[in-house]
Amino acid sequence: MFSLTNLSIPVIQAPMAGGITTPVFVSEVSNAGGLGSFGFAYSSPEIIDRDLRLAQSLTQGLINANFFLFQETALPDSKTIQLAIDSLREIAPDIDFVIPASPFYPDLEMQLEPVWQLRPSVLSFHFGIPSDLIIQRARALDIAIGITATSLEEALQIERAGANFIIAQGIEAGGHRGIFTNEVSDARLTTFELLPQVVRRCTVPVVAAGGIMDGRDIQKAIDFGASAVQMGTAFLCCAESGASSEYKAVLMAERPRPSVFTKGFSGRWARGVENAFTRHMEGKPTLPFPMQNTLTGALRQVAARSHDPEHQSLWAGAAFHKARALKVCELMNALQIELKG
Repeated sequence: MFSLTNLSIPVIQAPMAGGITTPVFVSEVSNAGGLGSFGFAYSSPEIIDRDLRLAQSLTQGLINANFFLFQETALPDSKTIQLAIDSLREIAPDIDFVIPASPFYPDLEMQLEPVWQLRPSVLSFHFGIPSDLIIQRARALDIAIGITATSLEEALQIERAGANFIIAQGIEAGGHRGIFTNEVSDARLTTFELLPQVVRRCTVPVVAAGGIMDGRDIQKAIDFGASAVQMGTAFLCCAESGASSEYKAVLMAERPRPSVFTKGFSGRWARGVENAFTRHMEGKPTLPFPMQNTLTGALRQVAARSHDPEHQSLWAGAAFHKARALKVCELMNALQIELKG
C-alpha cells in the first residue's frame, strides 16, 4: 500500500476540479517523483474512468483520485432562490439562470466504481470522512486513504476512522475550505498553527497544505513534523495545467490582486483571486452548496468562452504571487533543489 515515504519528492500536487488536473498534468507530477492528483469532485464515472486510464498509460508513478463528500441538501424557499438569482442578474443580465434540479450533486458510489476497477494508489476526500464501507474496500484493494482536516478535532476524527494520512489545510490554501460541517465554527488556523497541533496529537502521517510555494516552504513544513506537503497554487501556471490562459495571466500579473474568500461561486467558502464577481457578490445571498455552483455555471462558461477572468472562479492560495510559469518537471526539479539547499 502507498506510503508517503514512497515519494521521491515529498510533494502531493493538490487535486483541483474544473479541468485543471488533466491526465498529462497529473502524470507529469507522478513521473517527477511526486503524487499527481485528480480533482474529481463533479466528474461523471465515464470521465473518471477515461482520465484515470489515460494517466496510468502515461506514468508508472503514483496517482491520487480526490472526491468531495456532499451533504444532503434541499432547495430553499422561492424567495431565497429569487434573491440569489437577482444577485447574479445584476452582474450578468443577459444570462438565463436556471434553478438547479435534483440530484444536486454526483452519486459518490457511482463515481467510485472506476476507482475500484483501476486502483489508483490513493483515494482522498474533502469536506468529511467517507463511510467505513468505503475505507474498508479501499484497504482491501491496497488503496491508501487521505482526508482533509482544518482543525485538530477533525484530524482526530480522521485518525479514528482509519485513514492512512491527514491533510492539514491551513487558511492560506486556495479553493474550498475542507471544514466538515459548520463553517461558522471555522477557527481559520494558518498552516503552521494547525500543523504542530495535528502532529503532536495524531500518530498517522500528516501532510501540510496551504501557502506552500517553494522548497523552503516544504522544508519548514517538514521541520514542523509534516511527512509531505500538498501544493496546488504552485502548479497552476505550469505548462501542463488546464488553467486557462487568462487565469494564468492574472496569477502572474506584475501587480497582483489580493486573494479573498467568497461564497459567490459555489455557496461554500473558497479562496481565490479577487475579481469583479467576488467584489459584486460580497454579502449577497447565495444558494446552498453545491446548488450555487450549478446556478453560476452558465456565467462561468460564458466568461471562459470570452476569456473574461472577471467572472471566472480563479481559485488560488494566499501566496499565489510566488507561482512560477514552468513545466511540471522543471518545477519539481526546482523544488527538489530548493529543498536540498
